[in-house]
Amino acid sequence: MTIITENFDLWGQALWNTVLLFVGGAGIALVLGTVLGVMRVSSVPAARAIGTAYVNIVRNTPLTLVFFLFVFGYPSLGLPRMDYTALAIAAIGLYAATYVTEVLRSGFNTIPAGQAEAARALGMTFGQVMGTVVLPQAFRSVVPPLISALIAILKMTTIAAGFSVLELGAVRANLSERGENAMGVLLWVALIFVLMVTVLSLVQRVLEKKWRIIR
Repeated sequence: MTIITENFDLWGQALWNTVLLFVGGAGIALVLGTVLGVMRVSSVPAARAIGTAYVNIVRNTPLTLVFFLFVFGYPSLGLPRMDYTALAIAAIGLYAATYVTEVLRSGFNTIPAGQAEAARALGMTFGQVMGTVVLPQAFRSVVPPLISALIAILKMTTIAAGFSVLELGAVRANLSERGENAMGVLLWVALIFVLMVTVLSLVQRVLEKKWRIIR
């Protein structure tokens, strides 16, 4: 326990940055993933092609390489300066969006085509059909895999440790310099991640129970 109490400042900053990376990355992934998911089932060929190309290219690129492109490539473009934490959030969000897209696409496939056709017959536009008929049902049907994607995003945050971001994955190296036992630090890091994943699992149960009643 002294590993934490005697280095509370470092643990607090690392935990805060991990949460920041997760929330920011997950937010970008959910928004962009939803947009890409809609594009992949759009009736516009160009939208489908762009959505498919993005998923295939980004998903098949190692996340570490995506980090390299953001951390070292972005500054060379002459764009407004961003710190490493913000760049890491962008890298995680844009990469994880591909997983959210595929999760939602599987949710779209669970909805009978007749519902969308009936909505279009009533004069609803594609956007209205997606927003009021398809997306609400799709999100309900993919709660477990969507939470699994969020858990994966949480674990992705540790990669930022290799790019000068102080988060839980970087705590071991920092505390080793203070003379702390590396194995003890890693065990505490693992415990913290287990607790955060447990929280996400509880959120999954609550959503499943709530939406099961709605159905």
